[in-house]
Amino acid sequence: MKNTIIPITLSGLFVLSTAATGADPAYPIAGTAPYQRPAGAPVIEWVQHDRAWFEHALTGIQRPYPRSLYFLDNQGNWYTPFTRPGMTPPYDLRGWHQ
Repeated sequence: MKNTIIPITLSGLFVLSTAATGADPAYPIAGTAPYQRPAGAPVIEWVQHDRAWFEHALTGIQRPYPRSLYFLDNQGNWYTPFTRPGMTPPYDLRGWHQ
C-alpha cells in the first residue's frame, strides 16, 4: 500500500504542474472529446511524396510491384513500419541492413 501512494502522488504533481504552466487558450486541446475533432484544430489537407520517398519505401522490392503495395499511393505522413528497417539478417528480406 505504501508503494502505490508515491506514484499516484507524483502523477498528481505532474498534472498540477502542467496545468499551472498555462496552455495557450487560443490553441485547441485535442483529446477532450475523442469522438470529434476540436473546432479550429489543424488539418492536413494533402500529402505529396516525391520520387525519393517512393524509392526509399520500396527498398528491396523489385518490379513489377505487387498490387498489395499500392497503398503507398495513399500513405499519409503518419508512422508506418513498412518504410523503416526491421529485423536484422537472416530476417532482413528487403536488405535494409546491408
